[in-house]
Amino acid sequence: MSMVYAVMGLALLQYLFFGVAVGAARGRYGVKAPATTGNEHFERYYRVQMNTLELLIVLVPALPLFAYYVSVRWAVVLGLAYVVGRFLYFYAYVKAPEKRGLGYVVSYIPVVVLLAGGLGAAALAAFRG
Repeated sequence: MSMVYAVMGLALLQYLFFGVAVGAARGRYGVKAPATTGNEHFERYYRVQMNTLELLIVLVPALPLFAYYVSVRWAVVLGLAYVVGRFLYFYAYVKAPEKRGLGYVVSYIPVVVLLAGGLGAAALAAFRG
């Protein structure tokens, strides 16, 4: 399970990195806090951070759930796919938002698999008693 927690930590570090990128973009594009609009390029960074948070809140509990009931190895693989997908999403969204699709899919599908697989296996385990 330690690798599962390491991947979870990596995803959290990635989120912090995105937060730093938002802060840097705020300064670069002159968007003063608390504003979150006003410059399209800043808004791209901000949307990446917020969209990542939306998935991260599902990823964090889904990872150990899947690892416990299904497979530690596959939880790690899916978690790493999420992290790679989020970086793809970040770089594509900042450069050309219309090209963010691949990164979205590569990060969204692992989260769905982790949650559905973990919940399904937990339900089966509960049903079997």
